[in-house]
Amino acid sequence: MSFEFLACIVTLFFLAGIGTPIAYSIIVASIVYIFAAGQGIGIVGKVLMDGLYQSFILLAVPLFIVAANIMNAGTISDRLLGFCVALVGRFRGGLGHVNVVASLIFSGMSGSAVADAAGIGKIIIEMMTKSGHYTRGYAAAITAASATIGPIIPPSIPMVLYALVSNTSIGYLFLGGIIPGLLMGAVLMAMNTALSHRRGFALETPVPLSQLPRRTANAFPALLMPAILLYGIYGGVTTPTEAAAVAAFYALVLAALFYRALSIRALYGILVESARSSAAVGLVIGGALILNYVVASENIPGILAQQLVGLDVDPLVFLLGINLLLLLLGCVLDATTIILVIIPLFLPTCRDLGIDLVHFGVVAVVNCMIGLITPPYGILLFVLNAVTGIPLSEIIREIWPFLLTLLVALLGLVLWPGLVLWLPHLFGYAG
Repeated sequence: MSFEFLACIVTLFFLAGIGTPIAYSIIVASIVYIFAAGQGIGIVGKVLMDGLYQSFILLAVPLFIVAANIMNAGTISDRLLGFCVALVGRFRGGLGHVNVVASLIFSGMSGSAVADAAGIGKIIIEMMTKSGHYTRGYAAAITAASATIGPIIPPSIPMVLYALVSNTSIGYLFLGGIIPGLLMGAVLMAMNTALSHRRGFALETPVPLSQLPRRTANAFPALLMPAILLYGIYGGVTTPTEAAAVAAFYALVLAALFYRALSIRALYGILVESARSSAAVGLVIGGALILNYVVASENIPGILAQQLVGLDVDPLVFLLGINLLLLLLGCVLDATTIILVIIPLFLPTCRDLGIDLVHFGVVAVVNCMIGLITPPYGILLFVLNAVTGIPLSEIIREIWPFLLTLLVALLGLVLWPGLVLWLPHLFGYAG
């Protein structure tokens, strides 16, 4: 390890350790390397411009953010929740099931766990606590756990970022996330059922089945968005980036014209908030591009791959080891940083060991999403604490059963790649 790279790593950990935002920590640490190596600061600009100009797919990120924020506005979320209550609210732990099903549906529109938790999640928490059948901590915990499905079922902002660093087909990544997302929803609903029976949660007043057609009709235009996205991408009509633009436009037309629930003033607020969120992601992406240049200059991936291949590591053992590492990193780092900075280090080894990059990518994104609810960092826990005022200690106390359930689902995805690759193979993936 060179002195320049050591200075970079020490700076990165020092700044992150004293609470500097991770994006700024990465950028400053990378610039320290540039100066220590005697390179001109202009190389930073060149790396940034090259990375951005060669990554047209990055445009999908702000577009999906806009689409998610518009879908959270007005009455769209209320209509979706009304449909979910009529569908599964009649069972034991009904509003918990509604929470998970709503996340499954909303995940096909936003691609963002935070958008899911802060938008439709906040509404369902209020419904659960007002019913008097659930504690505040339980309502927030199952909301946080179900929000992790958001970036697994397409569209998915983290998978867009993984496609950027791995040069993997985003279409096949999206397909690979469908069954894992449904599996995560199923295991969360199973855990909710078990806890509801154990704790004796009262049954909700069932919505008459005669109202189901009306509620379905009210929500149907919103429910069409995932179908439009998937048909556009897999029908060859649009690229994933163009599909993101279609999603944002469809959400705008739906909210403003069809449901008439979006004013010009509200739209301005949505665009400002979307710009802020996109800028926050953009800072991390910019820092990661520079840091990846530093890592490539030091040939870290090549050295790491050589060491691991030299040990003759079994692919399954390697996958289990990487997932354990990512779980530990997820306790202290956000998903974007892990995907853009950490995961690229292991991609050459994955190729050498014959590990399918679509399988690895989906498993890694699921892992990173579990990190969003893993104490002590668990950004979704902090988001729900901020938007609902529920004490963090109550949320953390209730999150463990759902966290363990998702870990079991993750292990299944690692051990049985077919759960991820069946749909991509069905659509012609040759990997």
